[in-house]
Amino acid sequence: MSKKKNVFIDGEISSEFIGNAIAKHQTKSEIGAHNIFLGQVRKDKIGEQTVRAIEFSCYEEMANKVLHTIREEIFEKFDLSCMHIYHSLGEVNVGEVCLFVFVSAPHRPQVYEATEYIVNRVKEEVPIFGKELFEEGDYQWKKNK
Repeated sequence: MSKKKNVFIDGEISSEFIGNAIAKHQTKSEIGAHNIFLGQVRKDKIGEQTVRAIEFSCYEEMANKVLHTIREEIFEKFDLSCMHIYHSLGEVNVGEVCLFVFVSAPHRPQVYEATEYIVNRVKEEVPIFGKELFEEGDYQWKKNK
């Protein structure tokens, strides 16, 4: 079983962070394919209100435990070389990245299937809560889609 790690980042996941993660894999010669999913905060219009940001929160210990379980199951299900999942906590503005999934494998079919599977499991199972903050000052709890 692999070491449990904290996958949460305070605020947005920066392009510099994403670029550094990609660069670290250039020396791994057994990898033939990478796939990346970036979840970005949308400027949704809900009724008469417009989303300006999402404030993410969770019970980190529980969420990390669920993510660790998902991670272990994914490595058993798919022939992956590497898998990284990062999620924001705190306020993330419209246009900023809040979820970063990075998957590597010897061949490309696994990375496509694994990435979608990971994102769906994170959305369905991990106790991360998003409060949509509106430009008008109100808020509502986000429903995952």
